[in-house]
Formats: sequence, C-alpha cells, structure tokens
Amino acid sequence: MSKTVLCTCEDVTVEDVETAIAKGYRDVESVKRYTGFGTGFCQGKSCLSAVADMLCRRADLHGEALAPFTPRPPWQPTELSILASAPVDESAPPVGGVPVSLGLSNRALRPSEPLPARAQVVVIGGGIMGLALAHNLSLWGERDILVLDKSYLCAGASGRNGGGVRMQWGTQSNIELAKRSIELMKGFAGEMGIHIWFRQGGYLFLAKSDAVARRLERSAALHNRHGVPTQILSAEDAREIVPELTMQGVKVCAFNRRDGVIFPWPFLWGYAQSLTRRGARVETFTKVTGFELSQGRVRAVKTDRGDVSCEAVVLAAGAWSPEVAALAGVKLPNQPHRHEILSTEPLKPFLGPLVSVMDSGLYFSQSTRGELVGGMGDPKEPAGMNLGSTLRFLSRFARALIEQLPEAGRIKVLRQWAGPYDVTPDNSPILGRTPTLPNLLQMSGFVGHGFMMAPAVAERMAAWMGGQPDELFTRFNLSRFAEGRLEREDMIIG
Repeated sequence: MSKTVLCTCEDVTVEDVETAIAKGYRDVESVKRYTGFGTGFCQGKSCLSAVADMLCRRADLHGEALAPFTPRPPWQPTELSILASAPVDESAPPVGGVPVSLGLSNRALRPSEPLPARAQVVVIGGGIMGLALAHNLSLWGERDILVLDKSYLCAGASGRNGGGVRMQWGTQSNIELAKRSIELMKGFAGEMGIHIWFRQGGYLFLAKSDAVARRLERSAALHNRHGVPTQILSAEDAREIVPELTMQGVKVCAFNRRDGVIFPWPFLWGYAQSLTRRGARVETFTKVTGFELSQGRVRAVKTDRGDVSCEAVVLAAGAWSPEVAALAGVKLPNQPHRHEILSTEPLKPFLGPLVSVMDSGLYFSQSTRGELVGGMGDPKEPAGMNLGSTLRFLSRFARALIEQLPEAGRIKVLRQWAGPYDVTPDNSPILGRTPTLPNLLQMSGFVGHGFMMAPAVAERMAAWMGGQPDELFTRFNLSRFAEGRLEREDMIIG
C-alpha cells in the first residue's frame, strides 16, 4: 500500500505523504510543498481528495484544517501564445487578481500546545532569513531559540521565488555576500542531508538600452575587481550560450557562469530540520500580536498562543516586517511590491543559464525537472501586500518571452503565483540594532534578493550577535535613512 501512487503527475506515493506527516507537515499546503503533489498537469484535481483523506486518517485533521487555500490559475494548462494575445491595458496599474489566503484565519491549524514561557532569542519570521540565522546561532552553541511564523513554512517570499542565485551585483557588499552564499550552497546538501538541486548554469543579462548596457559594463568591471569573472558579450557571442534566443533589440550582454539556481522549498526545510535536531523550536501558524516593552528594551513577545519572555528579538519577517515593527512603535521604510511568477510544463533540457532582460524585468530559467520558471516586473505595480495572480502578468510575460524565445509560444503554462518584494528606499537591507530598542534586531528589506543572500548574511549576523564586530550591521542600520546615508543597489531584476 505504501507504494500506491496518489499523484500520477508527480509520482507521489502514500509513503511520500506519510513521510511528510511524520516530519510534522500536517496541513495541505505544507504536504504539497514537501512532496510536490498537485504541482503537475492536473494541479491537484485528481489527488487532493486522496491526500486530504490521508491527513484526516493519519494526522487526525478534520473540517477546515483540510481546506486547500491557494488554488493556482490557470484552470487548464494554456499555451503561452494564447496568453500573449490577451488584451491588457498597460497604461493603468494592475488591480486585484485571483485571491490568495495563507491560512491565517484557519484556527484549526493553530497548534494546541503552549509556547515556552521563555527563550533566549525569539526570531519572528520562518522564511529563509529567520531559519538561516537560527541555524547559525545554533552552530555558535545557542540552543534556546524560538522561531515564530504566522503561516506554514514556505508560505512567504522564500517559498515563492524563482530560486536564482547570482554574484552579479552593483555594490561590493552584495558581491561579497553573494559569493559566500553560493559557496555555502555548494556544501548545503552534504551538511544538511537534503538535496536543494543547486545548478550553476550562470546568469545571462541582456541590455536593450544604452543606459542598461552601461550599467552592465560598470557592474562587470566591479565584479572582476572582486573575483567574479563576469564577461561582457555581444548579442552574437551570447547566442552561442543560448542559441534559441533571438536577441531582438539587444545591445550587450553580461554573463557569469558561476551564478545558478536552486529549489527554494528544501532550502528552508534543511535549515528548519537542522534547528529541530539541535533542540530549537520552529512554531508555525503562530501570530505575533504585540510586545512587552520596558526601560527601552523588549521584555516579551506576545502571540495568539501566549507570551514569551526573551533577551533578544530578531525581526526577519520580510515584507511583513513593517507591520510587526509597528507593534513595538518602530517605523520601517520597507514597502511590499507584488511580483508574479509562473511555471510551465516540463521540457527536455535546453537552457543552461537563467536569462534576464534587465530593461523589462523579464527573467526565466529551466528547472532540473525541465519546467521553465520565470517572472517579470511591472512598473505600474503599486505598493501593497497583494499576492493575487493576474491575467495581465501572463499576457505581458508571454509576449516578452516569445520575443526572445519564439518556440516558447507552444509551451503550456501549468500554474502561476505571486510573492512580495521587500523594498527599501535604496534597495538595500535593514540590519542590526533598532536605535530605540537595542535588543530588537532588524533583518529585512532585501527587495528580491534576500533568498540568495541569506546563508552569508545569517552567518555574519550570528557571529555579530556572538560578539564579533562587523561593519555590515552599522552600514545597513535603520538609522541610515534618518542620517541620509543611503546604500543604493541598482542591479535589481524587475
């Protein structure tokens, strides 16, 4: 019975689901991410009921606890050429979209056991930043760590990105952080015992305007000064790397073969499993509701499952950080911006690098399973926490992709989703102590690149919290905005 296939699209068996349940993934969305069920052609239509039945019998879940809360459009696999023909008004901002819930109102998923009354360090946010930091703190010997997340693991931006990791940045700090992160990713599977499908096929940036071409050339010179072998190529030379590209309108390209992609979900699980093995706690479906403050310090974190006294709090909630910080009377300048993304049917391998047209924000890569995974920024997208999926995105993306990859018109889109960029005024993170509350530590504002920077940032932040001086946490402190010393990064996709 354990080998019985529940999801024929992705070959997910009864044993796979039982393993997920045994590891503590006991809601539909978490099991979906752990096993991959429901991510193929049928999008869960043929297997959701079977998995829900298993959760009912094996995990004793009932009623609303079994409800799937993130249906993915399109309803049927649809060719990109058809989507490209959909009319959109690009003069107006995007609105609405297929709504998405993170299960926050689902009380049936909230753990019933109480939280510990005390923890040395409370980390708010179970995304890649919070989990990686907690992991590194545990390597320094700290075991009394509590990580809180208001939804399931991978619900936020860390589980909604395209998995790209690159060294091609516009500042020395980001170049050095990215180099170290990629070095750590290479050893992740061996250290954590979980495969993250890391593949170094490179990043190929295309510039269609003179301004973007100059930016790529300027950045490439900086990369090479810091040991990153980025090459500036003509459109014809770059076509040797990806022969299928038309290079329509492209003036110049930048390529670094050491960049790559990983699969985001197991990256988070690896950190989470490491923490629990070391005695730390990761608590999902737990909402922070306030803080107990006295004498200029945070004394306790208040949640919908009780209060936890602590010595230090780390705010690593990504684009949700401003609303959590406001509970402590702290104003952060971060703003969330929706970025949409999609995945296609699997194809035979043909695409080595992740390709990005810097002018439009288009990017796409091919996963190890063969899907094209890609997204595209929208200059009309207003600030706001909107995770809805739109036809406007599908149409804009399809047209931009087909321009560079004509054969893509025949490829079917299986699903789309959205995640929030965590945008600061200078496109750089907020790190270190909060000026008014020195034991409230900031770790947010990474725009769209926190996922790839997390291993290195977390490593350095854990060392800094352990007493090692580090200019990173002075340079990127929250106080810089009031002092007018911005740290601008301009190599942002989208």
